[in-house]
Amino acid sequence: MLPPEWTRIFRIKAQSLKRGDSWHLEYDENIEPDKPNMDWKQYIRNTGARFKCSMCRRQWPSNKVMVIFHMCLRNGQGTVKVRLLRQNCKMCSDAPMEEPSVESDNIHILMENLVEKIKQKCYHKNLGARKRHFRSFDVNSPHEPKHCEGCIKGVCTR
Repeated sequence: MLPPEWTRIFRIKAQSLKRGDSWHLEYDENIEPDKPNMDWKQYIRNTGARFKCSMCRRQWPSNKVMVIFHMCLRNGQGTVKVRLLRQNCKMCSDAPMEEPSVESDNIHILMENLVEKIKQKCYHKNLGARKRHFRSFDVNSPHEPKHCEGCIKGVCTR
């Protein structure tokens, strides 16, 4: 489930897209990296976020949280599907994959970068490289690929 803040921020940022076209953002836990539907474009970006284990309540930050976007524009109607890749607790055995909690600053940066990608991929505008970087966290331990859905799916190190 996507927090309402994501949709609200996307709506604001998407106002800079072509007049007359309408865009909406929806959460889709079934989209897979490198497998967009026909006519859909893909954008994968990492950000910083926090996680909380639902078993032991341990919390940890990560600067390697992968976010998958699949986008399509048809007849003035644009759709962006989004999926945040999860991580699980390294302390608990059989810990479930947990959803990341992304702070507002990083949601804004993700949405700005997403709108730039929509301009490039759906409106064929060459804007150069204007990628804004997310606010990172102080992380005390190394990234652990076996606890990261992005690493398991092969997109974390891109």
